[in-house]
Amino acid sequence: MFIAYVVTAVLLALVLLASASAKLKRDEKVVASMTGIAVPLGWLPPLAACEVAGALGLLAGIWIGPLGVAAAVGVVLYFVGAVGAHLRTADYKGTPPAAVLLVVSAAVLALAVAAS
Repeated sequence: MFIAYVVTAVLLALVLLASASAKLKRDEKVVASMTGIAVPLGWLPPLAACEVAGALGLLAGIWIGPLGVAAAVGVVLYFVGAVGAHLRTADYKGTPPAAVLLVVSAAVLALAVAAS
């Protein structure tokens, strides 16, 4: 289980870091998506910080198991919020990517618990 956690945690961390980078750079697609679901642009840096913290926590979890579990819980909650925000505004085009990342983060959480 540990190897599976390492592989999935590293991949999810890369996705989270790429997403955070796009938010901080105010990528056109990200800005359009966020404003489309009524997220104020002032929230982009804090949301990016949450993603960076989640990515770093998942990576640290490779060496400190409980930290990886805690980070995975945080990432799952982050994507629960993302899916909820898309569904709240009936943004059915933006919901599937957030839902896929929610499922992936839940799998990483399960692997983190199993590996600890």
